[in-house]
Formats: sequence, C-alpha cells, structure tokens
Amino acid sequence: MNTEQQTLRDITRRHFFAGCGVNFGALGLASLMSDGNLFAADSKADDRKTNPLFPRDGHFPGKAKRVIYMFMAGGPSHLELFDYKPKLQELDGQVIPPSYVENKRFAFLKKDAKLLGTRRKFGKHGESGAEISELLPNISKHADDIAIVRSMKTEVFNHGPAKMFTNTGSPRFGRPSMGAWTTYGIGSESQNLPGFVVMHSGPRGPRGGTPLWGSGFLPTTYQGVPFLNGADPILNLSSPKGIGSQQQGEFVDAVSQLNALRLKQVGDAEISTRIAAYEMAYRMQTSAPELMNLAGETKETLDLYGVDPAKPSFARNCLLARRLVEKGTRFVQMYHTDWDHHGNPGTNLDKPLEDRCREVDRPAAALLQDLKQRGLLEDTLVIWGGEFGRTPQGEPRDTAGRDHHIDAYSMWMAGGGIKGGTTVGETDELGYYTVKDQVHVHDFQATVLHLLGLDHLQLTYRFQGRDFRLTDVAGNVVKKLLA
Repeated sequence: MNTEQQTLRDITRRHFFAGCGVNFGALGLASLMSDGNLFAADSKADDRKTNPLFPRDGHFPGKAKRVIYMFMAGGPSHLELFDYKPKLQELDGQVIPPSYVENKRFAFLKKDAKLLGTRRKFGKHGESGAEISELLPNISKHADDIAIVRSMKTEVFNHGPAKMFTNTGSPRFGRPSMGAWTTYGIGSESQNLPGFVVMHSGPRGPRGGTPLWGSGFLPTTYQGVPFLNGADPILNLSSPKGIGSQQQGEFVDAVSQLNALRLKQVGDAEISTRIAAYEMAYRMQTSAPELMNLAGETKETLDLYGVDPAKPSFARNCLLARRLVEKGTRFVQMYHTDWDHHGNPGTNLDKPLEDRCREVDRPAAALLQDLKQRGLLEDTLVIWGGEFGRTPQGEPRDTAGRDHHIDAYSMWMAGGGIKGGTTVGETDELGYYTVKDQVHVHDFQATVLHLLGLDHLQLTYRFQGRDFRLTDVAGNVVKKLLA
C-alpha cells in the first residue's frame, strides 16, 4: 500500500469508527475518490493555499479596507436629487431641442418629448455648499462627508444589462462582479462570515438577478452570498435533524482532508472553494444567526437607523452592513428597489419617489454617522447610486415620470480615502450631457479598486486564453475624488 492509499484509509477509518452516522458520507466520498493514483499530498495544507479568502496585501497600501455599496436599483433621478437645473425649470413643457436627441435611442420616449422641470426644492448644505434635494434631508446633513459625482456615464439603457455593466464591467452574463474581484484581490478579514455579502429590500429583487453578484469565471468562493431576513439568514445552512455539532464537525474534517489531498495533486481552484465552503458553512451556523440577532444593539442605535428588529427593511440591512464590516466582511452590497419612475401609478416622481427616498435617507445617513462614531468610516468606502439616471424629458403617462438616461447621472461616495465635501463633474444646462470631468462606469470601478489598494490594470484573471479585468480595456482613477 502506497502513502496516498494509507492516508486515505487512515482518514476514512478514523471518521467511520467514531460511530457517527454522518461519517458514512466521508467513507462514501473516500470510496469514490480512491483510484490508487489520486493522492500525493500532506493533508495539512497551508491556510493561504487552502483558504482562497485568506486576507492578503493589494498592489499598494489602500485607504479603504472594506466596501458598503448601497445600490438603488432602477435608476434614481439625478434631476430630482443631486443636479438642480434652473434652465430646465425655465423650459418646462417645451419640446427638447433636436440637437440633444439626434441619433439617440430611448427605452420609451419619442424624440419630440417635452422637457420636465423638477417639482422639488434644492438647498445648499454644509461648509461645501453642496446642492441636495429636499427629498434627502438626512443625507444632506453629511454634505461635508460625501463626494457627489454629477457626471456619471454608462453605455447600456436597459435595467438588467445596465446593472450587469455597473457591477461586472460588461452588459453580458459571465463576468465577475466587483465584490468578487475585490475578494479575489485581497481576500477577507472575516473567518466566520463570507467575504462578500448581498442583501435585498424593496418590493422585489433587482433585474439581472444572481449574476450581479456572481463570480463569473473566477472560482466560486468569491461570489456574493445572499443574506435573508430571519432566523436562518442563509439557505441550506442549518443542520438536518438528528445531526449534532460533533458529528458534523467530524464530517467536515474528513471531507476537508480528502479535498486537500486532491487539491495538492491537481491544483484545481474549485477544490479550494469546496474546502473553504464546507468549513465556512460550519462556522457560519453559529456566526450568521448571531449577526442577524439585533438584541445587543442599543435603543439609541435602533432609533438612529429607524429599525424595527422584527421587520425586514433597508434600514435593517444598513445596520447589518455595519455589523458585517465590524466582523471583517470585505464587501457588502445592498440592493433596494424600485427606483424605475416612468410615470405610471406606483412608479412616478410623486409619492413613489418620496417613499423610496424616505426608505433610504435616514438609514444611509445613520450608517455614515454610526461608522464615523466607531472610527470605521475612514477606512470603509461607502457608495450610493444606481445603474443610470433619468431623462430631462418627461414621459407622456398618467403622472410625472422620466425615461432611462445613460449620458449623465449622479451618485455619491464617502469614507475610505474619498475627499468629502467635494462635487465632481458638471452637466449641461438641461442635465442631459456631461460637460466637465466625465466619470465613466469603468472609471468608477478603477477608482473603487484603487482605494482598496488594487491596480485595475494588474488585477487580471486568465480565462480562455485572454487576461480579463473588471474595467475591460478602459478606466482611469478619478483623482479628484481622492483625499
């Protein structure tokens, strides 16, 4: 009997004779894998080799250690929130000049659509004098902490592909998401929770679904893990009835050793993923329910966010995001729907927009305040924005609404190396085109990676004979955003 066979026999005998019914699984797996030539490894592999999420240095020291990304799914209107245009108010009800819409395609609008001024008031806030809408009174109080980008530019005008483009750098399925690239680049500081966590709120999930937080062609250990609201936040995590922690621990240990042997033999990254997934799931059976239990939070903190611990909400997700980054999770993304305000009942710029803003304004501001009070904001990058903006023209529907707009929109960032109290970029007098400091989606992605200590040009992965990266073949770091 050779060394590999002896190692296999020792593992399976040890766990079988422990008297645990679950260990029939370890025995069965070992039997399937025992072909006499499979193993040539020491089962005690180094953590850095067997755990793909082991924390590691980036290309250079980053100002940010972690990211909280509040994704407003549907396309918030920059013209109602962050980009006030007096000229648009003056021309309200007039047909847009043909020069603006020549050779343009819209999701629903005709080229002779009339301009629509906003019905919302704007004010100057903080020492920076940032202009922010009355719809966001709490975020406005943090004007000197945030950097508003008014010159965002994307290339895709339908929701699903546009969300894919913002999150993965491509409008097509199959590319790794920003959170996946981040954990691939620098791992995670948490050993008991996923490195990349996704949470949802609002009436439905975002168009585009799981590929928005997928790992694409990267090993699957880097994909986002959706957290649900409730006692069992992660699907299929609870142990079956009759299986105790000791039995399960023995099973995980056996499978991990067998997988480690196979990993050293063939070097397949998916085996590292499998090892890490088994071990992480075992640890999360305790850590995930503890994370979701808000009993330890003070009344003052719950009130700050506006959280009802018994009810799912964006506010609850914001508080959970803070708890996650405290425990070392590298990338937290929160999707909140529905910002798709075309002008139908329930999706217009009147009460539905007010409702969406009310749902996110207080919690987002509370998150900034809470992170700041705990000394976390300086190295936590906070992002707020959607996949595109809305047109200066109104849609001829029952109530006020706007179509999808890709040429100019707004978002904001804070903490983690961002220069607070700044406004980057300008749009023209109608809020239609960027006229200064355009920030393309790839520029935004390059900047996020830079703040984390990652050079977007060097963070690559070879797949099907080509080196891929998040920013495709474009992207520049937006230096005006950096502190």
